Amino acid sequence: MLLFTPGPTPVPESVRVAMATPTLHHRTPEFEAIFKSARERLFALMGCDEIVMLASTGTGAMEAAVTNLCHKTLLSINAGKFGERFGKIAKAHNLGSIELKYEWDTPASVDEILKAIDKDSSIDAVAIQISESAGGLRHDVETISAAIKSSYPDIMVIADGITAVGVEKIDITHIDALIAGSQKALMLPPGLSIIGLSNKAIEKIGTGRGYYFNLASEIKQQQKNTTAYTAATTLIIGLDAVLKQMQVDGFEKLYSRTKRRSDALKASLEAIGLHIYPKSPALSMCTVDDTDASQIRAMLKESFKVNVAGGQEHLKGKIFRINNMGLIESNEATYVVNAIELVLDRLGRRAYDSTASKIFSSVYEEL
Repeated sequence: MLLFTPGPTPVPESVRVAMATPTLHHRTPEFEAIFKSARERLFALMGCDEIVMLASTGTGAMEAAVTNLCHKTLLSINAGKFGERFGKIAKAHNLGSIELKYEWDTPASVDEILKAIDKDSSIDAVAIQISESAGGLRHDVETISAAIKSSYPDIMVIADGITAVGVEKIDITHIDALIAGSQKALMLPPGLSIIGLSNKAIEKIGTGRGYYFNLASEIKQQQKNTTAYTAATTLIIGLDAVLKQMQVDGFEKLYSRTKRRSDALKASLEAIGLHIYPKSPALSMCTVDDTDASQIRAMLKESFKVNVAGGQEHLKGKIFRINNMGLIESNEATYVVNAIELVLDRLGRRAYDSTASKIFSSVYEEL
């Protein structure tokens, strides 16, 4: 089965082998050396002033960022299930919560965000997805964060990069917390999350808030190459291995290949009559809205052993999402678009003529 869901993504064999080594105790010089190596590689990947690793899924990192960086009111951008989650986290911790809601194919408006901040002086943090994976949408977080900081330099900008870190180069100049998760572009099993922090965020954190997700206590320990509580040892060993593999050719080449593959995916699917759902597509996945979405997914899995993701809530049965994160071989992506074209032929929608694979190859090689 070819796993082409936008998380969990396939784990490379070399990384699985690294994680299969004998378990290390987390309070030993041997593990601390691995932790230091992984941490240094994360600095190279994310470019932030500080890095914290948490033994949790990405939602844990979202909660840690909100509770430590929002002391009054959170303004969250809801254009999907994960944007919605930020608002739920704020309410769960009795913080003020203001939400700007968008359809799942529509990027957030800079002007609307600034107007919302103008109306409420209690807003001290803004949370937004870089790539909202519910619909495969890309918010222009760089422009939004720059606009916020220009007028409100003390407001914390929390950016969920769970399906963006490792996919593209992110300008973190005006971002205070950049969140990543292990099971996306980092090609690991779920269970490890990462927060990159600005120096201004570290000042706001102070002594931290909460207990397990107290970022002040984690910063203090992780600067010593250990953790406040039990580390996710196997996942951190895998993280060090996967980042080392990414650095063989360099992150810039990884980003270039990902962009080329994204362009080729969209061009090949549009060439066979399919429609790309979001108005501003993320590079992390290719999302198609189609009345036959459920049937296409089922036929891909049953006949061609290709597993792609569907939609949630009002988009259930209306979209399918193809992963574009990680070290994907171009021949695998070509196989997927070719399989989709064959499915359309079986549905009687268009005669198969290998257009999808031809367009994918020509666009991918030309770019």
